[in-house]
Amino acid sequence: MQIAPSQKPKERPDNMAERIYQQLKEDIFEFRLLPGDRFSEGEVAERVQASRTPVRQALYRLERDGYLEVYFRSGWQVRAFDFNYFEELYDVRIVLESAALARLAQMDIKGNQTFDALRKTWLVPPAAQVQDTQQVSALDERFHCALVEAAGNVEMARLHAEITEKIRIIRRLDFTQKPRIEATYAEHAQILHAILQRRTEQAQQLLKSHIEMSKKEVRKITLHMLHVARQRSAIRTVAPDV
Repeated sequence: MQIAPSQKPKERPDNMAERIYQQLKEDIFEFRLLPGDRFSEGEVAERVQASRTPVRQALYRLERDGYLEVYFRSGWQVRAFDFNYFEELYDVRIVLESAALARLAQMDIKGNQTFDALRKTWLVPPAAQVQDTQQVSALDERFHCALVEAAGNVEMARLHAEITEKIRIIRRLDFTQKPRIEATYAEHAQILHAILQRRTEQAQQLLKSHIEMSKKEVRKITLHMLHVARQRSAIRTVAPDV
């Protein structure tokens, strides 16, 4: 466990439970807690200087969300990656994002602020491309969410956002190699050009290939890569207080 002790004043249990939940989830996403790591309820309570009630609420919420497993005689464990599950989520992404592109083809997107912002982010020379893994992951996530949101279907965007949240932990590992960052810029640029030029079928095919490549990279993730990610995270930042 790498959660820094809290120095904050006392607060309501429900607020504390939310803060502990967010902290633990961030620790999982940032690989300060790795799949298979075990810890006790008491350990969390001691480190965050909270009673067991809000800690227990946060832990069970994380279990419901699929991030933790509870062992009643031996504490809690970060859930191991289910790669088949992640691949299925990537397949659903393809369906939703392809449908979004079809809707965009029926809309007037000239002068659309969303696409103006996407052009400024992705249609840039190599010297202007972001190289930080975490930043590129966030930008990549925003690219795909922006396309779905621009299509104007609220429920489609909601479902896509839920999937985005679930695959975020895997997505960050997709950018630990520089060639993947370079490929993402190139592929996003191709997709944008196709959308703006009303070549919808080509845009859909490019998008599908782009997501399929990310899905393939998921299968290459190893425990060693996770440990490297944890080490990089430890160097980049110190775990915030809960």
